[in-house]
Amino acid sequence: MKKILNLVLICSLMTFSSSAAISKGTKKTEKVKKSEEIHIVKPVKTKVNKREEKKKNAEVANSKKESAKEAEGMYETKFPVINSKIEYSDMNGEVTLSDCIKLAITHNPTIMSAISNAEIYKSKVGQAWSSYFPTLGAGLSYSRNDMLMTMTGAYGNMMNRKYNMYYVPTVSANMLLFDFGKTKASADMAKRTYESSRYDAEMNIENVIYNVKVAYYNMIFAEIQKTVYEDTVKDFELQLKQARAYYNIGKKAKIDVTTAEYNLGNAKVNLIKAKNTLELASVQLANAVGIPELEKVILKDKLNTKAYDVNFKNLIETAQASRPSLLSAKKRMDAAELSVRAAKRAFTPDVSAFGSYNHGGSKVNMDYGYQAGVQLNYTNLNLMLLKKQVDEAKATYKKYVADYEQERQNVYLEVKSAYISLMNSHDSLDVSKLALQQAKERQYQAFRRYQVGMGDAIEFKDAENSYLNAQLDYYSNVLNYNVNAAELERVIGAPIKESSVDL
Repeated sequence: MKKILNLVLICSLMTFSSSAAISKGTKKTEKVKKSEEIHIVKPVKTKVNKREEKKKNAEVANSKKESAKEAEGMYETKFPVINSKIEYSDMNGEVTLSDCIKLAITHNPTIMSAISNAEIYKSKVGQAWSSYFPTLGAGLSYSRNDMLMTMTGAYGNMMNRKYNMYYVPTVSANMLLFDFGKTKASADMAKRTYESSRYDAEMNIENVIYNVKVAYYNMIFAEIQKTVYEDTVKDFELQLKQARAYYNIGKKAKIDVTTAEYNLGNAKVNLIKAKNTLELASVQLANAVGIPELEKVILKDKLNTKAYDVNFKNLIETAQASRPSLLSAKKRMDAAELSVRAAKRAFTPDVSAFGSYNHGGSKVNMDYGYQAGVQLNYTNLNLMLLKKQVDEAKATYKKYVADYEQERQNVYLEVKSAYISLMNSHDSLDVSKLALQQAKERQYQAFRRYQVGMGDAIEFKDAENSYLNAQLDYYSNVLNYNVNAAELERVIGAPIKESSVDL
């Protein structure tokens, strides 16, 4: 009986421990599941002040309008007047090159940044001249004094009292009268730096316009390329139809049909690539203009086919007088020369006037006082420091002289390279135009021979591919001619003359 009871007790304990373990495991599983739950953090909604937002947008729009007007004026000082009146909100999908230039000047953030940077340096000119303006000060003070007196007697009793002291108000002024040219040298240096930043802004504008022109020309070429591949597809479709007709009547072998299908498939693949290239060119044009939404537009202009009348000697002279980067380097060199003058004049003293007036006393209107005078003083006179600052200014000037010479040589190289590229593309046009005429005639003859059963599929394919490549080569040379002309305008900083001679 005792053994039976022990057995029952052991079984009950085992059952209890297993149930407890199961419950703990269940709790752990629940904890794991709870920890693995994904909680989506909702964005915090910030309250927008519509009035402030509207005011901010109006200020940005006004700033863009002013920057666009300034940039357009800077561009039109050397290049033809932009005759476009287009606005992005009123676009109907058709744009000319002038329209794109107008939109780029109005919307491209690079131009806005360059104009704003020039305005920053313009403000520094006024900051330099501000040393000659008076420095004003005003203050209002109140004090309550409880004097500690150690004297005795009648005098001590008279002075040992509590009283309030007012200083209401205090006005002071300081003004520089003469500093032996230090302020003028600093202002002249700031002016040269500002003029340099203006030329940098011009360079940015011309770079943006160059990118717009290149993107516009590339998109025109992409459209022409798509048209060429569409015509090629039509020619191979016609050849496939002809091959099937000959095969059905037993005049041509099956291989002609297979070859024609293969050629048509390749042509369709090339057409798909051409369409993708056109879409990419549209995006690149939108990016160059500065309006990403400006996609799938219709271009009104075509590639220029008029020859340019250029002379290398005249181009170099124009570049030296108009190239913004060269003029900017010249202004930086002039500013560095003025910095040497300013550093040397730091040895001279300053002559200034000062004055102050206060009103008050133990009572508000009890008394008044004033002070006025002229002083001659040196500020932080450290001869060793001033000497090293002059040495630094001289070394800086030498650096900018070398930089100017390097920029002058770079301008010569760039103008020469752009001129050679323009001449090469011009000379290549005559050859590619003749090759296009010959390839077109050969393609026509090969197709006619195939129509009458005298030619074969391989002859037609070779003639068709030769005509395709000749077209692309000719239009590619026209594209290069236009791009090289735009590059030449960019490197000389001025337009080049277009003649009435057709290419």
